[in-house]
Order: sequence, then structure tokens, then C-alpha cells
Amino acid sequence: MLKPYYEFSDFLKRRFSFKVQKISVNAGFTCPNRDGSKGIGGCTYCNNATFNPGYCRTAGQSISAQLEEGVRFFARKYPEMKYIAYFQAYTNTYASIETLRQKYEEALAFPGVVGLILGTRPDCVPDVLLDYLGKLSEKAFVFIEYGLESASDLTLRRIRRGHTWQDSVDAVRRTHERGILTGAHLILGLPGEEREQLLRQAGLISALPLTAIKLHQLQIIRHTAMEKEFREHPERFQLYGVEAYADLVIDFLERLRPDIAVDRFVSQSPRELLIAPDWGLKNHEFTAIVNKRFALRQTRQGERFMT
Repeated sequence: MLKPYYEFSDFLKRRFSFKVQKISVNAGFTCPNRDGSKGIGGCTYCNNATFNPGYCRTAGQSISAQLEEGVRFFARKYPEMKYIAYFQAYTNTYASIETLRQKYEEALAFPGVVGLILGTRPDCVPDVLLDYLGKLSEKAFVFIEYGLESASDLTLRRIRRGHTWQDSVDAVRRTHERGILTGAHLILGLPGEEREQLLRQAGLISALPLTAIKLHQLQIIRHTAMEKEFREHPERFQLYGVEAYADLVIDFLERLRPDIAVDRFVSQSPRELLIAPDWGLKNHEFTAIVNKRFALRQTRQGERFMT
């Protein structure tokens, strides 16, 4: 059956002749929005504890040790699988080129690792780093995943991102120019963003040379500045229920360029950190809801995309 959207897993199947699995690693980076370069305390919604998967306890572990633990976790089910080292927590291009080179190449040297995914910010990719990653991508899978979060400068200021939409545009284009695969995060439902504004962002995202996108619902996480704002001013927030968010995702994908692979629709934070919305669903359960609603609506990704 033809899928109603282009799944990131299908993109990977086209790239590799074998099954691959992402393994999250914490390389000990920080963020310019935390160390004082641009701010203190991070973005208002951010608690990096939500980025550490259950199989990976990273405190004090080397990259190789984390990869070994991840491989041990996944290889029980698929012993012939290969792996992509996913540098996920904090800003994974925020260090000297020498430090970054050492960390990336340690990961690529680990047995069975065939590539890197680097989660980062669009204001932390100097040309010298992109030049290096462009050369690295000629011999290994290299994918940069940018936290864009919103196309609105007003929203970006409100959530204390510390960069502009133009920074995002420039970073994605400079990355693409070097032949590096490029993805983006976008949070749907940030304070102040109405539905039509969110849907217009699909066109702005589609105009960028992106390979893939992750969509996340807004979540209120404990120990964040947004938690405080939510408790003091709940009227500022529109937190989507399951059905409403599923419809929003489909409306967004209808307007999205059809060749952009969709990595995920939702974020699943640890229950002990999540305040709202608590849907009680796993990612695959929400995906099943989206697929069912796609079928009911008889539509697909790109149905309303306009060049």
C-alpha cells in the first residue's frame, strides 16, 4: 500500500542496503544559550534530560562506551544491524574544530557505525566546520539536524532561542551547498502561534533545501522556564489534544514539499518530567492515528503544496 507521506525510514532504506539504527550519544557539549555566550538557562521549553533514551546512561561514559551499550541493547534483536551515532543532547557542533573532529571520528571508528547525525543550532555551524563535514560526508553518512523550532522571529525571541529565522535559512543553505544532508526540528503549538501561522510555516520550510523534518507537539516539561510561565499564565497556551494535533499534522504535511522525509510527528518525554499534554500514547500509537486519519481524509503529503 502506498504510504500517504514520505517516511524517514524509507529514506534510510534507499541510502543503505542493510538495516540501520540510530544510537543516541551524549558527547558532553553545552549550548551558547546556557554558557552565557547568548544566554543562561537555555530555551524556555528545554530540559535536556528528555533527550537521554532508557538504554543509555551517559554520565561519565566515553562515546565508545555509550555506543557499545547501545549496540548491546539493539543487537539482541537484529544482530546484523549497522548503526548511526546520533549526537543528540545540547549543541553538537559547539566546540573547537579539533574537539569536534576527535569526537566524530571516535564514533565513526566504532565497529558497525556507518554514519553520524548531529543535532545542533543554526547559529553554531561556522564555514570551517561545514567544510570539514562536507569532506567527511564523501566517505560516511553525515546528517545535520537543525533545531529551527519556528519560522517566526517573534516566537524565537519569546522562547529565548537566541537566533533568527534568517540564521536558520543561511545555515540550511550553507550546509546543503557542501552536499551535507540536512534536517530540521519544528515545534507545533508554541505560545502565540495560531493554526494558520503554523500552516504557513510549511511553505517556508518547503522552500529550504531540506532532506527531512521532525515535527514535535509542544510539551510543558518540568524544571523549565516555560513550566513557570504555564503555571502563572495558562491562558497563553493552546495545548493540542490527540485528535486536534493529528489533524494539524496532516494539514501541515499537505502543504509540505512531498520529497521531504518525515522522521516523526511527536516527542515522547519521560512521564516523570512531563506536565502537559499527557496523552498516554507511544510514538507508534500516534502514528497509527495519523495514518488512519490520512485514509479517512483521502489525502497525502504535498496534496496542497504550492511551488
